[in-house]
Parts: sequence; C-alpha cells; structure tokens
Amino acid sequence: MAVRIQTEDFDIGAEIAQLRRANPKIGAVASFVGVVRDVNDGDAVAEMTLEHYPGMTERSIEDIITQARGRWKVFDALVIHRIGTLRPTDQIVLVIVTSSHRGDAFAACEFIMDYLKTRAPFWKKESTPSGARWVESRATDDIAAERWRLKG
Repeated sequence: MAVRIQTEDFDIGAEIAQLRRANPKIGAVASFVGVVRDVNDGDAVAEMTLEHYPGMTERSIEDIITQARGRWKVFDALVIHRIGTLRPTDQIVLVIVTSSHRGDAFAACEFIMDYLKTRAPFWKKESTPSGARWVESRATDDIAAERWRLKG
C-alpha cells in the first residue's frame, strides 16, 4: 500500500509494473487516471490549483485503502495525487489495485476513487475567464460514495 502526494507527473506503465513486481499471484490490475478538463460547469478552465493538508491527506487516503483491503481481496494498492498548478490534459490522480481476480480489483479501485472524491482533504481552485473560483463538492460524488456505505 502506497500513497504519494506530489507535484511531479507520473508514468502509469512504470507505476503498474512496479506494483506488480512480477508477482505470479496477481491475476488482475485495475487502474483509474483522473485528468484536468478544459471546461467545468460550462466555463472554460485555463488551470487548476490543488491544495491539501500534508500528513492529514496521506493518513486519510491510507484509511480509504485500508477500508478497501478489508472489503475485497486485494494484494496491493497505490494512490498518487498531484498538487500544485495543473493545466487541461495534465494527469491529476492515479489509483492502481492488484488482486487475484478482476471483480475485486475493479470494485476496490472504484471504491478508492469514490472515497477520494468525497473524503480526502483536497481543495481545488479553477482559473476561468471570469476569475478564480473554488470547486464545490458535487452531489453525484456523494451519491457514488454513499452506495458503498449501503453495501456494507
């Protein structure tokens, strides 16, 4: 289990290869990559700045991964989340999960991402033609995370 908060970009292929490390028990690798869009809520976005609380953020994400490992048969998981100023097409977040079977890997990856969107302490500010604005949480993200609570 690894969590990295960083300004630098990441190489998806290299990160997957490192997580697998030629482990013959791994039968599935599921991943998700979040990318900065050039539009949000109908407005053009020139850049996005992500902030966080060092230490608190990593602990929060580690807890999310621990919860996923308690629900599904997961060998390992990695979350990389970038901070700082990012532009459209830049990668923001990477979640990778390894497991024996695809069902566990897919579910754990989706769970981690849903909980990252709603529970990890990140703040996003977008630069738009009408000025800078903080990105509000979305009801759809809360609904996505809530379904996992209902599945106990």
